[in-house]
Amino acid sequence: MENFVDNRSISIDYYTDILCVWAYFAQIKVDELKAEFGPRVHVNCHFITLFGNNEIRIGQGFADGGYAGYSRHVRELGAHFPHVEIHPDIWTRNIPASSLPVHLVLKAVQLLEGQGRLPDAEYHGRSVFEELTWRLRRGFFRDLENIARWEVLRQYLGDLEIPVNEVEQAMADGQAHAALSLDADQHRERMIEGSPTWIMNQGRQRLYGNVGYRAIAANVQELLERDLDLPDWC
Repeated sequence: MENFVDNRSISIDYYTDILCVWAYFAQIKVDELKAEFGPRVHVNCHFITLFGNNEIRIGQGFADGGYAGYSRHVRELGAHFPHVEIHPDIWTRNIPASSLPVHLVLKAVQLLEGQGRLPDAEYHGRSVFEELTWRLRRGFFRDLENIARWEVLRQYLGDLEIPVNEVEQAMADGQAHAALSLDADQHRERMIEGSPTWIMNQGRQRLYGNVGYRAIAANVQELLERDLDLPDWC
């Protein structure tokens, strides 16, 4: 952007669970960051498993009515975010047992993208991996698809021309598991509270939950304008 005087860039570690409705709402903020700051900002996506066992977390664990109560809660939240759609039967039908199968596939695809083995395509500023992540979130919350099922995941991979056999290989030989395990280690070591969490400036700045876009952009701009990678006195 013209108002920056150098060519500095920053990295943001972005932690979410694919089944987190707040991360679904927040996709517009990720897209806006990329649109506003372009190549000066690199968003590194990580997955934390908050919805690892939904029967325990929601079916038995949500005090205000289990799945039915959580469905009502999510739909009520969605009314405040008209830029996305929430299916009226969310969390009452086609319920994924866990977000882990989705995270594992996404880590496999992320690894392939890092190795230059995905189609050279862009979707409204998103890479193939980023577009897959978004479509899977939307597929659950808007279209009520059980995205934990392999046949559903295969369809999404095929729609983006992602080589399914290479994704399967990355899972079969443990590479995707290792990458997902690293995300889990960082979840613990960085004491990440929930989804979504934005971490920048080598962990010195973090934003968690329903943070407004202006707050995120202000943190990014302040870091881009620094002359030295040192904490400010103020």
